[in-house]
Amino acid sequence: MLRTNTCGELTKKAVGREVTLCGWVQSRCDHGGVIFVDLRDRYGITQVVFDPSHNKEVHKTAEHLGREWVLRIVGKVRERRPGMSNPKMATGDVEVISDHLDILNSADTPPFEIEDSIVASEDMRLKYRYLDLRRPVMQKQLMTRHAIAQASREFLFEKSFVEVETPLLMKYTPGGARNYLVPSRVHPGKCFALAESPQIYKQLLMVSGFDRYFQLARCLRDEDLRADRQPEFTQIDIEMSFVTQDDIFAIVEGLLQRAFKKALNKDIHIPFPRFTWHESMSRFGSEKPDTRFNLELSDLTAVMNSSNFGVFNKVIAANGVIFGLVVPDGASFTRKQIEDLEALAKTHHLPGLAWVKVTAQGVEGTPAKFFSTPLQKELVQKVKAKDGDLILFAADDFERATTALGQIRLQLGQSLRLVSEGTFGFCWVVHMPYFEKNPEGGWQAAHHVFTSPMEEDMKYLSSDPGRVRALRYDCAMNGWEIAGGSIRIHKREIQAEVLSVIGLSMEEMEKKFDFLLNAFKFGAPPHGGIAIGFDRLCALIQGLNDIREVVAFPKNKSVQGLMEGSPGEVSDKQLKELHVKKDVVTKLM
Repeated sequence: MLRTNTCGELTKKAVGREVTLCGWVQSRCDHGGVIFVDLRDRYGITQVVFDPSHNKEVHKTAEHLGREWVLRIVGKVRERRPGMSNPKMATGDVEVISDHLDILNSADTPPFEIEDSIVASEDMRLKYRYLDLRRPVMQKQLMTRHAIAQASREFLFEKSFVEVETPLLMKYTPGGARNYLVPSRVHPGKCFALAESPQIYKQLLMVSGFDRYFQLARCLRDEDLRADRQPEFTQIDIEMSFVTQDDIFAIVEGLLQRAFKKALNKDIHIPFPRFTWHESMSRFGSEKPDTRFNLELSDLTAVMNSSNFGVFNKVIAANGVIFGLVVPDGASFTRKQIEDLEALAKTHHLPGLAWVKVTAQGVEGTPAKFFSTPLQKELVQKVKAKDGDLILFAADDFERATTALGQIRLQLGQSLRLVSEGTFGFCWVVHMPYFEKNPEGGWQAAHHVFTSPMEEDMKYLSSDPGRVRALRYDCAMNGWEIAGGSIRIHKREIQAEVLSVIGLSMEEMEKKFDFLLNAFKFGAPPHGGIAIGFDRLCALIQGLNDIREVVAFPKNKSVQGLMEGSPGEVSDKQLKELHVKKDVVTKLM
């Protein structure tokens, strides 16, 4: 090794020892002819002293050092002079007086400071990501990611899981996210699809008898990007045979408990609370609720059934709902603040937002004139409002009304400072709708067609698919979905019934998923699984909402790798080998 110690480990115990350090120049200061250099590596910073009275040659070389130069120094550890200690540094009580200096490499002036407090533009950070990753905060975030991965593997190994890698190049199968396609050179006109998840392979592993499988799986999806999405991402993929939903929940809760202990030395309470999908939407306006604050929605449909407010009456007559949300002390809101909340509701497809203010005399606002005195009292009692509160109303179908108020709830949670920093709220959401309407008016699976329906809802598959609930579950944390999965269908006759709802025959399905359905002929065990969004988990544990901050080399929002210049052009020769015509590629672009 070129070094005996790192730049983050020397303390008073090392005083008098000769050490060799390697690292980057964080800063260089000349104080009265004595040069002080902060030498940095990923473990920390050590102050190195170049004193002409101690070694003239080494001092002369040090006069030319620049930021981010790479050095190797040899010297003795000594205690800093009284009053010169730096309690903010782990090595702040000592310094190294240099006897020897090797310049391993010089460096151009970096385009931004390698400091936690210096934040360059996102494009600049991504273009020079290797410099951005030198910042201690970025190294800490990636080291935390490493610790979470290590803790996850340790926990799953203890629970008898086998880590199996599955292919990235696979056959295209419809029904999931948009795939990246890879033209085959040796099979003209055919393409591989990059796996958007190991879903089919992990089910095949269950058929193979590997009853407990996992991997930190790389997944690729050709989707538009946002802060919590990347074209390539990692998930902790888990599948188990001969299990119930409760067994899977216990594994995930234990894994998360271990990860939080390892990453933050923080204990989280298990088991997590569970909500049905309908309860979660009714109380929080979300299927991934933030449970860290108590602001909840109220179903006011029955209460408002006796009002004379035409807007509400029309919605109720059309089998819609009226939901309300109390804003504590919201009667003091300005008209502009209320209009901003209304604008937020409209972005989530709600036509408008009605409201009343609660006073000692009753409620005030446009709808109030259509509420009788008994109705006003019933309303205030139902939502547990007090004088000075604001009541917001959403009137529409169930999902639109609750979703719009749910988004307003999240906004208020932030603006009213109802969420304590550094807290974590977990829950499970279960009993989700199996089917949803497609644009053509038919039915489609809300998740995927391999999810098992709840046994008590099987009778509705042919007569009323909208009533069928899935054995599907999501784990939410702080208002984000961090994991999702389901108990799978393992019997062909049930699979055929589900497929008939979405208008497919078993024969058509076998053409698309032949290798999976054929495998089911040979004794598929009952099985189920879940995938934990690893990037998102690593971000949220560290209080970050942007997963780019925990991914070493992410793409930008335009799906570009600015550092390496991807995607890039390829030669005509390469396209010809892949049997791809350039004019077709140009048109697609």
